[in-house]
Amino acid sequence: MIEKQSDNIENKEENFSEERSNTEDSSVIEDQTNEDEELLEESNGNINAEDLKNTITNNDARLEQLEKEHETLKSQYVRIAADFDNFRKRQSRDQDDLKIQLVSKALTAILPIVDNFERARQQLKPENEEAQNLHRSYQGLYKQLVEVLKQQGVAPMRVVGQQFDPNLHEAVLREASEEFNEDIITEELQRGYHLEGKVLRHALVKVSMGPGKQNSQEPEEKDKVEEEIDSESSISEDN
Repeated sequence: MIEKQSDNIENKEENFSEERSNTEDSSVIEDQTNEDEELLEESNGNINAEDLKNTITNNDARLEQLEKEHETLKSQYVRIAADFDNFRKRQSRDQDDLKIQLVSKALTAILPIVDNFERARQQLKPENEEAQNLHRSYQGLYKQLVEVLKQQGVAPMRVVGQQFDPNLHEAVLREASEEFNEDIITEELQRGYHLEGKVLRHALVKVSMGPGKQNSQEPEEKDKVEEEIDSESSISEDN
């Protein structure tokens, strides 16, 4: 009986020792496993941090590239917009210039008719009622013609007493004058006109040489110039 109890005690001690050994082994294995997991997590953490750093660097580089492309496209857009605006303005100016040229050409052809109307008005002196009625009809037509020219932007020049300007006037004669100083227009031989502020036709004028100076043109030359003007008027009347 005593021997059996002793055997049981020994068996219990062996079992306890074995269980203790197993427990220690399990603890060692668990500790090793925990260490391995910690090393793995640390390694993964290092890998993830490196990947994240590389990703951020790549994104920064891509963002910088996109910003450069944006600036390039913006510059191209601004340049194209400016070129188009200049093209539009140039087209508008060209159209305006073409319109003025066409209108100028048509109005220039009409001006000799206006000249003839003015000459006729100066020469006509109605004496009877029939002539006065004809004169009034003529004046009505002349006023209509002048009104049409005015609506088109045509304005006559007022030159007598003005300083001679080759950009506006064409000097046909120069003569001495006690009334006017040198280079002052003394007489208008053919009226000049403006169109929208530009010269439609230069005025033909006489210009003063100042008091006491001799005329640079001989009488024969004066007569020749006047004959040319009369000839032009005659041609206009025939047309």
